[in-house]
Parts: sequence; structure tokens; C-alpha cells
Amino acid sequence: MELAVDLIRSLNEKLTQCDRGYDMERIGRAVEVASEGHKGQYRRSGEEYICHPLNVAIILCELGMDSETIVAGLLHDVVEDTAMETAEVEREFGKDVALLVDGVTKITKIDFFSKEEQQAENVRKMFMAMGKDVRVIIIKLADRLHNMRTSHGWEPQKQRDKAKETLDIYAPLAHRFGMRAVKEELEDLSLRILDPVAYAEIEQALENRRRTRSDLLESVQERLRERLTEHGIKPFVAGRVKSIPGIYRKMYMQQKTFDEIYDVYAVRVIVETDTDCYNVLGHVHEMFRPLPNRFKDYISTPKSNMYQSLHTTVLGKEKIPFEVQIRTWEMHYTAEYGIAAHWKYKLGIRGKDRLEQRIAWVREFLESQEDANDSAELVNTIRTDLTDDDVFVFTPKGDVISLPSGSTVIDFAYAIHSAVGNRMVGAKIDNRLVPLDTTVDTGQIVEIVTTSAPGHGPSRDWMKIVKTGEARSKIRQWFKKEKREENIEEGRNAFEAELARNYIRLNSEQYDKMLEAEMRRQHCSTADDFFAAIGYGGILLSRVIPRLRDEYARAAKEEEKVRELTNANRTVKHKSSKGGVIVENMENCLVKFARCCDPLPGDEIIGFITRGFGVSVHKRDCPNVPADLQACEQPERWVRAEWEDRVSSSFKVSLHLEIRDRDRLIADVTTQLALMHVAIYSINAREPKDDHGDMHITVGVNGTDQLEMVIARLSKVSGVLSVTRAGNHR
Repeated sequence: MELAVDLIRSLNEKLTQCDRGYDMERIGRAVEVASEGHKGQYRRSGEEYICHPLNVAIILCELGMDSETIVAGLLHDVVEDTAMETAEVEREFGKDVALLVDGVTKITKIDFFSKEEQQAENVRKMFMAMGKDVRVIIIKLADRLHNMRTSHGWEPQKQRDKAKETLDIYAPLAHRFGMRAVKEELEDLSLRILDPVAYAEIEQALENRRRTRSDLLESVQERLRERLTEHGIKPFVAGRVKSIPGIYRKMYMQQKTFDEIYDVYAVRVIVETDTDCYNVLGHVHEMFRPLPNRFKDYISTPKSNMYQSLHTTVLGKEKIPFEVQIRTWEMHYTAEYGIAAHWKYKLGIRGKDRLEQRIAWVREFLESQEDANDSAELVNTIRTDLTDDDVFVFTPKGDVISLPSGSTVIDFAYAIHSAVGNRMVGAKIDNRLVPLDTTVDTGQIVEIVTTSAPGHGPSRDWMKIVKTGEARSKIRQWFKKEKREENIEEGRNAFEAELARNYIRLNSEQYDKMLEAEMRRQHCSTADDFFAAIGYGGILLSRVIPRLRDEYARAAKEEEKVRELTNANRTVKHKSSKGGVIVENMENCLVKFARCCDPLPGDEIIGFITRGFGVSVHKRDCPNVPADLQACEQPERWVRAEWEDRVSSSFKVSLHLEIRDRDRLIADVTTQLALMHVAIYSINAREPKDDHGDMHITVGVNGTDQLEMVIARLSKVSGVLSVTRAGNHR
């Protein structure tokens, strides 16, 4: 309890030291409600649970957030971990606080197939809330920051899982919202867990060079202060060391040595105006020798997260390279605190405009995900689109387009406009034609070659080429709008082909039940919507099929257990036989299948003892089987028979198709059978009369379940009016 009391005191001190006019009564009430709600709850570290929301509130205060955000930070776990409901939060603290609390509350009352699916749905929910109030992400980042600071209380596997999630989702979000300090600490805490050996090596390398670099930077800072002051510029000059995760990325991902990283140490110069920034740059280049291709102007061309600064790498007398960063105070606040600077530094009207710019991408991001039924794609898009590394590419008119590193010319086309991407037929980089999978780099001039031909659109193969979620979404939207019937057909064929390829054999009832469950999971109201989404790429079969395969395997195991239990409880003595059939009281007898009814595994069967030819197996409803066995001439020759639990043979069965004449009908029928890996023994079709005709096909199936699947598939072929099982020979 002492720790909680100290934290409450610390929070109150920080709040009163600010001149923001916090609603202390409302915040105090939130402390009481949170303390009462979490009473008796403890974290894995052993401390009282209330210490966590108090620490989150302190972080939010340090970020300069307003009263509502701090209240929501104190209450952010009450809906998830206590009996309190969102409606109670709204009654007590207002609608805005309730929205913030609900936005950071994880979805826990729904059963998910995997942790990845649950993670994706929680991220989607958070993004939806961010679209209404961007403060949701600031609370979530503060929550994650404190959790990572206290991760020693978790078991090792949970530490690694949370660290990876932090690097994949929360650090990129902090970067995208410009919150450098939060982003770097999240990355630092995560890297300590995920690669402690590399972290220690870099830490040691920094320590080994600390004295030399420290002396160099102090000397450079002093010289810069004197020079700039002499020329009427009032600078703030400070040294900076690159974060260990930043060094790690260059060493282990770009395969550089520590000494090949030129921006490990930097000098930061903060001045009053944009003009001063460029004047300082001139003085820096007079005093030190600039390295070629190491100058970046992020003032005239801000990063996607609105970061602005001048970066240049120079050599001092000691021949040691170091970076100089030059910016204004407003740029500095924005770089350090990102969107939180809007509240912390009260940036005024201009700040509001920039806040709108910063959060506009959230709405665009949500719009780009509208057609993505696969929620896990949201997480993948965050990993790729919110990367640290951007490239700045020029249009022929000189406009600058910012893209994630690794983007292609197709991504560039869709970044300009969806119509440009949809009409794209080629691309030029610096006036040279290039393939469509060519990646773009900073400084290149890219021209998109388009066509005005009617009906032209993107290729489905582009989905595998593009890097950005924006481009992928716009390609999906085109196919969704322009090619619905084609999407339905392609999606159905692809789905059923994947079922067959993964040996998922379902009868029509099982198929419909499985399809209905998957439609609900993917938020599709009809089967056509589901297949269309597969066709245009909104649903990825690579994510759907593994889940269905696992569910199918589990169901098969359960059925196997039921069969074993049933077999164990049978009182009639059965003997094994040949041909996959068990005949009552007969061991290894010869079995043949009656040509009159063509029995298949799954049919109810009966045996007839022939003279010299073993047992002839008929369907129980075969016309040649007496309805009343006791009243027939030779009742003793009819014996009970049943299929073995597992029959591996393939059985020939003939199908009668009533058809309407059209081109390529036979080709489409055989294609569907090939997709199901069904053997075709013969096809006969009579010349149609009055546009109608008959087709007879003999195929090989392993039982009635597969036969029903074949009949269902063939019934959907355009031009096939009906499919029935014929009484042909085996």
C-alpha cells in the first residue's frame, strides 16, 4: 500500500506543478474508483495492481495530456479487469472518458481461433477508436510503456511475445505519431528481451568509445556555440547518442560494422526560425567537411510522421564522422512528443492544423482496410507501412511522394491516385522503362505510363508485388467493383481446390455447415460475398485453410473416437472380410459388388451368399433385395454386412447429368472433377434435342461423402440442370 500512496502523491505533485488547470476533483475521483475496483488484485511482480494505472497516469502527465486522458488512464483497466461496465464509466465520468476507456479495452469475451486473430481484432478495435479520438493511442502507448518497464514480472515466453508485439505494432505506431522518446524506449526495452547478446555487445561498444566521443562532442558543441553567437544566432546545442535499437538495425539488418555507422553520435542545434536552420547549416559546412550524400532536408520535405529537421554528416579535425541535426523549437517539440505536443505545448491554430494532418492517415488507414476481411492483414500492414525508413520519390512535375522503403512503382502509382494505378501499363525511372516490380529509391523521378483503353485494370498478380497496404486495398477495391461475377467463380474454385488439396473431404451438409461458420467469422452475409472476397483478395486462403484443416482434423479424431466406442459396444460378432466389407460370421470371404446397384462406402448394405462366387454385396434399397427377408425363398443366404471403418479403395460410380447445350460444357465438367482429384473412367453424351440432352460419366470415389461433394460441385456448373446417381456397373 505504501507504494500506491507514494505514486498518488507523485501524480498529484506533477499535476500541481503544471499550469494546465487540471480538474483535480475529477482525477481524484478516478483514483478512488480505480483503487476500489482493483482492490485485492496484484500484478505478477507482487505489487498492488492499482500501481499500474497510477504509473500510466504519471506517464500521461509527463506527456502533457489533458484531464480526460489522465482520468481514462487511471480507469483504462476497470472494464477489462473489474466488475465495472463502460456504461458506469460514462455515467460517472462522461462520454469522452468512456470512449477512451473502451478504446483501450481488449476484446476478451469472444472465442478466437488463435492468439494472432485475437491480437488483430484488438488492434482493429483500437484503430476504430483512434478514428474517433486519437488520445486512445496515447493511453495505449503509455500502458504498453509501463508494462514493458515492469516486464521482469512475466514468464520468459510472455516477455518474448509481448516484446515482439511491441516491436511489430506499438513502436511503429509511436513512430507514426512522431513520439520519438516513447518509440525509442519501447524498442530499447523490447530488444533487451529479444536479443540480449547483441544488445550487450552494442552497449559495450558505446562504452568503449564513450570517452573519445564525449571529448569530441563537447569540443564541437563549444565551437558551434561561439560561432553562431558571433553571427547573431541564439542556439541551444546539445550532444546525442543514437539509440541501441537504431544501431542494431544498421549493424544486423544492413550488415554494417559499428565504425561504419556515421550517426552514432550527433550534435543537435535548436534555433528560433526556419531561416536560422539554413544559416546554421552554412556555418556547419564552413567549419567541418561534409560527407557526400549524407545531407537530408526534412524541413522542406517532412517525413510521413511530420518530423522536420536538417541532417548532415561531417568530419572534424580528428577525422571522426558525426551528425549534426538542426531544427526549430517547434520542430523539436514535434519530434520528441509527436501528437502529444499538441496538448503539452498548446501549439495553437497551426498546431491544430498539424494535428489534423497527423491523424488524417488513421482515417485513410481504416478506409484502406474496409475490404480486408482477414483481420490479421491489419497487423501485417502496420509492420510494413509504418516503417522507420521512408523513401522520397518525385513525380515529373516535382511533387514529392513519401513511401515505405521497399515500395515498387505500382505503390508509387497508387499513392498518386487510384485511377493512375488502375490505368497503369508501365513505368519509367529517370526516363528509363523499368519492370513493374522495380523498387523506388529516394531522389528518383518516376513517371507512370497509363492507358485510356476501356475495361483496362490492374492484374491480380500485383497483389503479390506491392508493398503498401494502400495499394493492395485499392487493387482489391477495383476487383470488388468491376469483376464481381468473375470474383465469385474464381473464389469458389480456389476455395474448393484448396479443400481438395488439403484432403478436406466433406459431404454437402458438412460443407454447408463449414461454409456458414466461415462466413460468420469473415463477416460475410452470403456465400457469394464470401467467394467474391476470396476472388478479389479481401480474404486470404493462406490464413483460412490452415484453420479449417485443423478443425477438420479435430472433428475427424472425435468421429474416430465415437466409432471406436460404438465398435467396442457391439454385441454381434463380426468377422473381417476382403474388399473393405465386414460380413457377419464369415472370415476373409470373397466379396464382390453387385452391378445392379453399385454400392459405395456410406450406403447401407447387405450380403447375399452366392454359389461359388463368395458374397455379393447390394445396397439395402436395391430392387433385387427383398423388402421382407424372412418371407423370401432363401432367407438364410442373406447376411448382415457393413463397411469397415476405413476403406481406402476407389469405387466406380456412374452419374446421369441432364444438361442444356452450350460451348465448353464438357470441358467445364471435367475441370471441376480434376479440381477435386476425382478419377474419370468414361464420359458419354448424346446429341441434344431442343437444346437439352444427357451426359453419363463414370468416376472413381471413395464413398458417399465424396460422391455427394461431386454431385454438389457438378450441379453448380452452368448448363447442368440435374445430377443423379445411375445404377451402372462397378
